[in-house]
Amino acid sequence: MVLADLGRKITSALRSLSNATIINEEVLNAMLKEVCAALLEADVNIKLVKQLRENVKSAIDLEEMASGLNKRRMIQHAVFKELVKLVDPGVKAWTPTKGKNNVIMFVGLQGSGKTTTCSKLAYYYQRKGWKTCLICADTFRAGAFDQLKQNATKARIPFYGSYTEMDPVVIASEGVEKFKAENFEIIIVDTSGRHKQEDSLFEEMLQVSNAVQPDNIVYVMDASIGQACESQAKAFKDKVDVASVIVTKLDGHAKGGGALSAVAATRSPIIFIGTGEHIDDFEPFKTQPFISKLLGMGDIEGLIDRVNELKLDDNEELIDKLKHGQFTLRDMYEQFQNIMKMGPFGQIMGMIPGFGTDFMSKGNEQESMSRLKKLMTIMDSMNDQELDSKDGAKLFSKQPNRIQRVARGSGVATRDVQELLTQYTKFAQMVKKMGGIKGLFKGGDMSKNVNPSQMAKLNQQMAKMMDPRVLHHMGETKPLSSVHDASVSAGSCRKHERHDGIQQHVIANQSNALKHKKLKLHLQTGMDGGSVERQIKGCLSFAAFKNHQKKKSDNLKE
Repeated sequence: MVLADLGRKITSALRSLSNATIINEEVLNAMLKEVCAALLEADVNIKLVKQLRENVKSAIDLEEMASGLNKRRMIQHAVFKELVKLVDPGVKAWTPTKGKNNVIMFVGLQGSGKTTTCSKLAYYYQRKGWKTCLICADTFRAGAFDQLKQNATKARIPFYGSYTEMDPVVIASEGVEKFKAENFEIIIVDTSGRHKQEDSLFEEMLQVSNAVQPDNIVYVMDASIGQACESQAKAFKDKVDVASVIVTKLDGHAKGGGALSAVAATRSPIIFIGTGEHIDDFEPFKTQPFISKLLGMGDIEGLIDRVNELKLDDNEELIDKLKHGQFTLRDMYEQFQNIMKMGPFGQIMGMIPGFGTDFMSKGNEQESMSRLKKLMTIMDSMNDQELDSKDGAKLFSKQPNRIQRVARGSGVATRDVQELLTQYTKFAQMVKKMGGIKGLFKGGDMSKNVNPSQMAKLNQQMAKMMDPRVLHHMGETKPLSSVHDASVSAGSCRKHERHDGIQQHVIANQSNALKHKKLKLHLQTGMDGGSVERQIKGCLSFAAFKNHQKKKSDNLKE
């Protein structure tokens, strides 16, 4: 995402506070200057940037601040809060109701990506178990119905349209009536693209709206026009009751920050953002997690939602094995399959603290996915005894000829098989630690069930599974993580407060010069092959545990 450049610049500005010996007015002004320059480069309106600067300055009074307070954290918290406010319209977005017909009508400028976004939204709700469909009421653009038909067929979504009928009102009315009779929950109507000066097309849009009586009118906006989004959004709001906005093409232009802030200025809630051309390059827009991911602090809540979609907690056999600290190579294979199902690799990486959107480039993403497939191919060459053994690594170490057989069968070198077994051993050790912690699998609040010292040890175990380069990256952004904690839970400043399995305290413990030297040498060689997979597996399993506990807690309450 191009917005990663904005996130990197703001993170760099905030990190300069850590390098300063004394926090005074001069340091604060220098930091704000960098933040404001980054926002202006992203085409954010100068009035909004000026307001952000004034709000931070008024919130931080260095002279009046008590000597015991952490000034760096207070400043970073204030900046984080203002960045969230910048893209937050302060209006609650419309949400569909399960079990009833929800008609959603799409409007927007020509070329903004309405038809593609219609398919993305239908696919998003379909993955969540909703009954979705598409209606093409765009009779103005040649090929509009063909495009929607192709997208819908690929995603296996029912659709309605006509090559002969030229009246969009008739097509929309007939389509909505048909799908309502078939009890579809999400009915999406795609309309012709228009310009704010085209009165005839605006009139047509009003006629379609009056005919289908939509529950929600979504305005699709191209992020490449930057802060000009504000005037366009206002023009559409004046004509029809625009309830929500979807911003597209955020992956392809540096003006995305300006577009998001401009829409927020119109007090129109942004419900989704388009981050690519593929059907799953589509994310729900939540202000705080968005800013958190932008600054490389992850989105554990979003990761748990992805795990929830997979229904991992329905696999009672796996949960029972994890309770007893058992983890086989077949279980790891299934974990890899789950990662592949979770959507774009870059999106998942962005949800994990320490992996900013700039940390996972497209090249790294493709490389990691191909590596994941390679590891699965190696496991495909293993027999049932090897996959189901409670300690698969020992089986291979006792009989080295097995490694050679698997290597020949999968067409890889023996060192690749050995590397896979090394990763498996580390992950199995962490699972055994989890199984030994009392209360981890009980329903309710984990912090009340689990001994804090045991949880700290578990977090250290998980952190050791991560690559030192990741830890180094996370160590640099550690103050920002504290900001995020403070914004979620005011007054919380303990390092071990969060139980998301991604702790930053490991870097604090690596304070002696020898360890730093080793870390630098490792960084020069680059990230080792299996580190990305280990990092994600740890987060995925931990998120699955949390989800399992929540479900148990809900059942107990009922």
